[in-house]
Amino acid sequence: MTADLYRLAMAVLQPGYEGTRAPDWLRRALGEGLGGAVLFARNSPDARHIQALRAENPGAVVAIDEEGGAVTRLEAASGSSFPGNRALGVVDDVRLTERVGRQIGRMLAEADITLDYAPSADVNSDPANPVIGIRSFGPAADLVARHTVAYIDGVQGAGVAACAKHFPGHGDTTTDSHLALPAVRASREVLAERDLPPFRAAVRAGVRAIMCGHLLAPALDPAVPATLSRTILTELLRGELGFDGMLVTDAIEMRAVAAVFSPGEIAVRALAAGADAVCVSLATERSLRDLRDAIVAAVREGALPEERLAEAAARVRAVSGWYGEQAALRDKAIADADPGAGMEAARAALTTTGTARLTRPPLVVEVNTRLSQAVDPSMPTGLATALAEVLPGTARVRLAEEGELPPFDDRPVVLVVHDAARLAWVRDRIARAVRTRPDTIVVDTGVPAFPAGAAHLATHGVSRVSARAAAEWLIR
Repeated sequence: MTADLYRLAMAVLQPGYEGTRAPDWLRRALGEGLGGAVLFARNSPDARHIQALRAENPGAVVAIDEEGGAVTRLEAASGSSFPGNRALGVVDDVRLTERVGRQIGRMLAEADITLDYAPSADVNSDPANPVIGIRSFGPAADLVARHTVAYIDGVQGAGVAACAKHFPGHGDTTTDSHLALPAVRASREVLAERDLPPFRAAVRAGVRAIMCGHLLAPALDPAVPATLSRTILTELLRGELGFDGMLVTDAIEMRAVAAVFSPGEIAVRALAAGADAVCVSLATERSLRDLRDAIVAAVREGALPEERLAEAAARVRAVSGWYGEQAALRDKAIADADPGAGMEAARAALTTTGTARLTRPPLVVEVNTRLSQAVDPSMPTGLATALAEVLPGTARVRLAEEGELPPFDDRPVVLVVHDAARLAWVRDRIARAVRTRPDTIVVDTGVPAFPAGAAHLATHGVSRVSARAAAEWLIR
């Protein structure tokens, strides 16, 4: 029984790790029943890397955050081939969203990845949100719901499991849960009308997994974050919404919960509340064993019913089993490539005012390209590179956070900003640039403010294709 209990505890853990190859300790853990692993850009994941994981445990749930747009792990070095959720919401063509989802699923299928921690089903109702923003399809529940379903249909239609996040909705927050505990202060009625519909739609669409967010929703549970709340995870998500798939936590190192509880406490409390898998963004052999031992101890002490742990492990295995049954879908998705879907979406999402265009190499000033903690720091914004390809001699200056504008000479000026609607200091730099040079061209890659400059382009996303679409427009 002890060996079985240890294997159950290992089955519910999904750790990340350092290195571009699977470390020996992780491979041993997979052989001992570890349920899966989560991959990041730092791992340079590819099919060969993942084969090494599957050699130890063919049924491992290999997961990744591949949202498209700003959050990409497979294309972090170059920028995503897809513009991201907000751009898809701006276009509002669910067929196009499904095509994009299918191509993201295709990319994961080629690498033999089981589970995509996407899409974000959050309704970005607060423009000041520092961590969701362009990762959301938009600010309206019905818009987000229909594109959430289309994205899920695309990814799962390619034979890869999708995961709607961050339940019960991270859109109405002004705090990044990587850094502190956000709170959604809306009433239960507002949450039901605004935040929950995309998750209801995802459940009806057959999404295989849902990720819970580290956020406090006092109208639902005033005592603890959603990750640790039986009221939210079991009574609401399981009972009211009827979800019976795998429920995974957001990374337990995030300060929203890690500032209060130890990793073992978070894992045990989350499992007791109704979570099935515990995501650890960066583990070591010691920390993984400590998590396993904390779960085993909680069962032995009666703090976590063994039946709950067994149920959680079974739901993890169900995702693996579903993936194993989808080989024909993956083969078809790989064969039916649709390489133009991402660029088509990026072009359609571009919104513009003014008529200014570039006929010679500009000075590109990047005003705010430090994105949220969810974005890999190596991810480029890309416009300077895209312009240099068509206008050799394009120069680039990157401002430090809240830095001052450089001196302007006679070159055209392109100001690349992000989330001007959210950041007063960014709007201030735009105003200063336009006063000095009324012919300044402003390109906003995030949630834009009111248009300014001789031309204003909103890409509604950070990606390689979004940058190319903007460059095309500027030299049209």
